[in-house]
Amino acid sequence: MMYRTILAIAAINGLLAAILGAYGAHGLKPELSEKLWSAYSTANQYHFYHTLALLALAAFASVRHWPKLVWVAWGWQLGIVLFSGSIYALALGAPSWVGPITPLGGLTLMSAWALLFQQAFANKDI
Repeated sequence: MMYRTILAIAAINGLLAAILGAYGAHGLKPELSEKLWSAYSTANQYHFYHTLALLALAAFASVRHWPKLVWVAWGWQLGIVLFSGSIYALALGAPSWVGPITPLGGLTLMSAWALLFQQAFANKDI
């Protein structure tokens, strides 16, 4: 059943990434400076990349029961919120104190990838 939770997280993220990408391209791009548009676009790319990773993780979790996979999923989710979310917010005019959240999000994404790597060697059933 863990794969259903991860699949639901991936689906919500895919929907949000598509909405935010369309909104950015059609509503924000003309209003943002080149620097802010580039940042917003980067946030959207990482949002999509990790949505696809969540989707792949859900598929893997449907055939293998590794309890720590859910931690990878939640790590990616938190990383999306902190990394992409803070960049989206900054591009939309959030106060500068939001900026230091971005690297914490990046570290969270990296930590989840490292946990997945560790789990690949901890589980002998692949």
